Amino acid sequence: MRFQLIGVNHNSAPVEMRERLAIPESLLPDACRDLTAHPGIEEGMVISTCNRVELVTHTTNGAADLRGFLREHFQVKADELDPHLYEYREKDVVRHVFRVASSLDSMVVGEAQILGQVKEAYATARAVGAVRAQLEQLFTRAFAVAKRVRTETAVGSSSVSIASVAVELAKKIFGTLNGKTVFIVGAGKMSELAARHLMAHGCAAIFVSNRTYDRAVGLAHRFNGEAIKFDDLYDTCDRADIVITSTGSPHAIFRREHGEQFLARRKNRPMFFIDIAVPRDVAPEMGKLDGIFIYDIDDLQQAVSSHVADRRREAERAEAIITSEVANFEARLHTLDVVPTIVSLQDHLETIRQAEIDRVRGRLGPLSPEQEIAVEALTRGIISKVMHTPITTLKTAAREAEATTVIEVVRRLFNLREKEKESEAADRSQRDEVKSRPRRGGI
Repeated sequence: MRFQLIGVNHNSAPVEMRERLAIPESLLPDACRDLTAHPGIEEGMVISTCNRVELVTHTTNGAADLRGFLREHFQVKADELDPHLYEYREKDVVRHVFRVASSLDSMVVGEAQILGQVKEAYATARAVGAVRAQLEQLFTRAFAVAKRVRTETAVGSSSVSIASVAVELAKKIFGTLNGKTVFIVGAGKMSELAARHLMAHGCAAIFVSNRTYDRAVGLAHRFNGEAIKFDDLYDTCDRADIVITSTGSPHAIFRREHGEQFLARRKNRPMFFIDIAVPRDVAPEMGKLDGIFIYDIDDLQQAVSSHVADRRREAERAEAIITSEVANFEARLHTLDVVPTIVSLQDHLETIRQAEIDRVRGRLGPLSPEQEIAVEALTRGIISKVMHTPITTLKTAAREAEATTVIEVVRRLFNLREKEKESEAADRSQRDEVKSRPRRGGI
């Protein structure tokens, strides 16, 4: 198990740092390719959401320089980045991935969006060949664990969400949401969810704007709203009381001068901005204007934290499931590690047995069927007794921390690595011979 993970999340880093590391969806394939091209990394994937950026890898020796990759890829200095990083290895990576997929590491414990985001990150990495055997096993199991947590606990039921918190905050500002107008900027899932909550609590009308106009039209249609072309955003945004923005833009799209224009047109009637984008869509300076209220993703986290105490017991049950699943996964991986060695040992000793029978057969002369059966039984019995102790030791070690050491000792004792090299060389020679044969004509 040579898993290694590094990252930042809503607990370890402020939004200012997370937005510097955020990777747009369109650039995730390239980021995965760059990660697997980094020295010491065999497989790798990137999880980038508004609350976390994480690199999950399987390495050649369990000690790849992931910090160096982050600094180089994002052009961030060590003294700025390192205080916010967390890093896990081996079993701790398994636990962390299981917790993330199960929404136990989320800002809102039990929220459903993170599982979909992890699945999308996995699919992206797999599509470019960055995820293969080891990470595929890890994340396939993580998805199953997340399903088990959601099925066997109530950690996700009646969960407080960013969307529900946004409704509460909007009510505090406006008193009531009846008749208010909502403007969605960026047609993402979180924006849609927040808008759905707001409309359910009395908001009367909705506008949707997105860089891809067709997506804005589709989302607006679901709310019986109006789609606005992105070029017309600043001319129409002041019509809204509540703006939900999450565009994925690398720079703020709402700045102080925009806020001043909106307030002038609205005759200083207040506007409420819910900025769930990372990087942020709304410049902090805009929030200094009287009449403009801005809540970014970190502000929403603070509001959410006061609502989660009633789900602590369910979270504890979910954590117990995670602990059990991590142990099961580790045992399964270790068992898989010893299987090739056991098979190689069996093949090696069977080859010796056959060679010895062939060597003495000439001296024994013709054997009757009964004698042939007796020789087979005798030699197979000897081989079984020779194999019993190393195989039993390997299977027992598969459940212990020293599994890798025991496997290596057995392979050296029986010279299995050299035998495998000889076998691979013979296979290559046979393939080359087949390739070199002249092809016959035919259809």
